[in-house]
Amino acid sequence: MSISMAISLLFSLLFLNISISSAASNPTYQSLLQCLSQSINPSQNVSTILFSNTNPSYASVLQAYICNARFNTSSTPKPVIIITPLEESHVSAAVICSQKVGFQLKIRSGGHDYEGLSYVSDKPFFVLDMFNLRSISIDMTDESAWVETGATLGELYYNIWEKSNVHGFPAGLCPTVGVGGHLSGAGYGTLMRKYGLSSDYIVDAKIVNVDGKILDRKAMGEDLFWAIRGGGASSFGVVLAYKVKLVRVPETVTVFRLERLLADNATDIALKWQSIAPTTDENLFTRMLLQPVTRNRQRTMRVTVIGQYLGNADGVVALLSEDFPELGLKNENCTEMRWIDSVLWWANFDAGTPPTALLDRNVNDADFLKRKSDYVQTPISKNGLESLWQKMVELGNVGLACNAYGGRMDEIDDKETPFPHRKGNLYKIQYSVNWDEPGNETEMNRTSQAKALHEFMTQFVSKNPRRAYLNYRDIDIGVAENWSYEEGKVYGESYFAGNYERLVDVKTAVDPNNFFRNEQSIPPRTK
Repeated sequence: MSISMAISLLFSLLFLNISISSAASNPTYQSLLQCLSQSINPSQNVSTILFSNTNPSYASVLQAYICNARFNTSSTPKPVIIITPLEESHVSAAVICSQKVGFQLKIRSGGHDYEGLSYVSDKPFFVLDMFNLRSISIDMTDESAWVETGATLGELYYNIWEKSNVHGFPAGLCPTVGVGGHLSGAGYGTLMRKYGLSSDYIVDAKIVNVDGKILDRKAMGEDLFWAIRGGGASSFGVVLAYKVKLVRVPETVTVFRLERLLADNATDIALKWQSIAPTTDENLFTRMLLQPVTRNRQRTMRVTVIGQYLGNADGVVALLSEDFPELGLKNENCTEMRWIDSVLWWANFDAGTPPTALLDRNVNDADFLKRKSDYVQTPISKNGLESLWQKMVELGNVGLACNAYGGRMDEIDDKETPFPHRKGNLYKIQYSVNWDEPGNETEMNRTSQAKALHEFMTQFVSKNPRRAYLNYRDIDIGVAENWSYEEGKVYGESYFAGNYERLVDVKTAVDPNNFFRNEQSIPPRTK
């Protein structure tokens, strides 16, 4: 061994010894370790799943699933301890012991919570990080899958594809999103108009309740099972796994992307899209992107229509030549592919990328970003769109992604699950702004732009309540400080409309002391 290697090893051992001794002198760590050791199989070394801030791996474990760089700064409040369970019994023990030690427990699946509520708090807290619990079991005999909540959507899609090229699942476009948060907050993707939401296909689940017990659908009862299919499961317990039904997809799907500027017929395209996209054939999903851009040193607007059709190119070209001739879709604008390849296409992978790319979790990859949401129930007029273009160009950085509803979404009752945004909604808007430069000045500028555009859009969107999508978490709507019913109602009615009341009733029944909580969780009803 060389002298340099010997010195490096010596320093590594010294640092490890220091971190171990620091953890040993931490009374919170010791209390948690002792409690977990009494609850977990004695043959297991509990310390291997605990990371205090003196552990050399603490920062890498914390940062791996931070997906918004705004919450990865030196001033961001950080967990006292991160718990990384390797099996279900560890989760039960973590729930029991966190209560005994007296710490709030935040639950993180994939870390895509836009406001970082799964790993940030202004009170001392632990993080229960589910990333090790990622097994996926596909059963083609009944076309179902058990998926642990630490798995990603990309891993779920890949596992389905390994078994069948004519099955899929109606979930999101970003393959690194965690299953746990996505499904518990409803979840949607390109199959939404054909099949509905991710949560519409949950047929069973396993959850750890506040007493540390593991319950399936039968044991938890239909009220709690209803709540965790779109109501945000982290208000009620820790979901270990969901059983979902798979859906059929054709051997060939068709994707396309068309862009127009204001100098072309962009305004007419945007106007017509609002009435056609939610009413056309349910096999066609389209997203319309509205973005301020610079062309020939002049600021203008770009309207992009991106689509996926469950069928061949001839089918969608014929459909839109009749329904939406203004778009001018031709066969040469279309690409036919397998459904699994469309997943890669929507995630902006290069053509020909193998499906194994969906297994890359792409950890430690985060932009600075802000997101907001709205629902449009009446088409915006041409004059309204022109005023919107003026406002977006004036602000400069915020884009809008409009996702068409209709189809199957119109057929499911708004009380079937906690997600209420069904019939009567033409499309959902996601406000999107990203930036690269750290610092408060840029952050204030970009978040202020998002707020200003959201305020401007008040005239065009849903009212009483103004609706929002839970998975596009937005603390500007409101936050809980005391978890009163009235505090929760502010954001609860935006996310859940009339279903907020039932969610409060479920919360009161299963977690009356409000152990499972975050800044926008469902509060128990006060006595």
